Amino acid sequence: MSAHAPIVLDIAGTTLTADDRRRLKHPLTGGLILFARNWQDRRQLTELTAEIKSIRPDVLICVDHEGGRVQRFKTDGFTHLPPMRALGQRWTRDACGAPGSGALAALNAAAACGYVLGAELRACGVDLSFAPVLDLDHGGSTVIGDRAFHRDPRVVSALAQAVAHGLRRAGMHHCGKHFPGHGFVKADSHTEVPVDNRSLKTILADDAVPYAALSATLSSVMPAHVIYPKVDRRPAGFSSRWLQDILRAEMGFTGAIFSDDLSMEGARHLEGGTLSYAEAAALALQAGCDLVLLCNQSLDGGQAVDELLDGLAKAAARGGWQPDPDSEQRRLNLLPQEPPLPWDELMRQAAYQHALELLP
Repeated sequence: MSAHAPIVLDIAGTTLTADDRRRLKHPLTGGLILFARNWQDRRQLTELTAEIKSIRPDVLICVDHEGGRVQRFKTDGFTHLPPMRALGQRWTRDACGAPGSGALAALNAAAACGYVLGAELRACGVDLSFAPVLDLDHGGSTVIGDRAFHRDPRVVSALAQAVAHGLRRAGMHHCGKHFPGHGFVKADSHTEVPVDNRSLKTILADDAVPYAALSATLSSVMPAHVIYPKVDRRPAGFSSRWLQDILRAEMGFTGAIFSDDLSMEGARHLEGGTLSYAEAAALALQAGCDLVLLCNQSLDGGQAVDELLDGLAKAAARGGWQPDPDSEQRRLNLLPQEPPLPWDELMRQAAYQHALELLP
């Protein structure tokens, strides 16, 4: 095992190829992210995750599985989870004029969502979901939209904490995203470089509130590929000002930090030019990320994945990036600590059945 295995990569299909196995064995590989293309049915997914673990027991198997339109596995028994906005809407609906009853019901439903989400994924061998979204619903962002719980950061904080509680109950850690907030900008960082011109004071008093409020709760955080020029000229995921000075030093966050996907447009155009994936990864790690994601680059044979693995190894050898044992420990801390409940047993579990009844 490497002193620091920061790369989270992907695979092209529903089974591992010889190249996938080789990349999983690379000492810099610390995680693997799954997509809908890697899904056929529960049996296939469970066999795939088991083979991955047979090659690298410590690798962190991840997925973007939030509910709503961002849910990779939707068939063969997986529950269709609501978008998180449904929980925010439930918060505002008090029953029979009883003040606060809507908030209580929403918190219970949020914990149920987290439990169902985490327990179903874990039953199939998945370790971590990149959820919940902590972005605020400002109304103008189509990429965030109904993935956000609410406009009020206090409501977002409370509901996110309840989802996190449900996930932890299922034995799964979680990831709050996208720090310090992606909900205000309209541009999609998958295809553009969003810029948020608000002041640091404004952002800290609004969009970033959930991160401060949940600093003792969050297992991990994913920063936004958004530039906040009044704070730093680099996107948050490449900014030591945001990650080390604000998130860690000022807010006291001690969990893991993932970069968002390095293949996104918002991650490539830095330092006045277009960076290689290895250069972008080294910058993100230097800024304070513990892990870096590269998604959807295995589809054409994976040359870009190999270039990242080789390039980051060379960067470490020449001192362009320093492996960090503390970062590695934060990665290992995200691995589940107890075995999952097998699917058939989960389906019969009273707590799971009750959680299904509570979903909005």
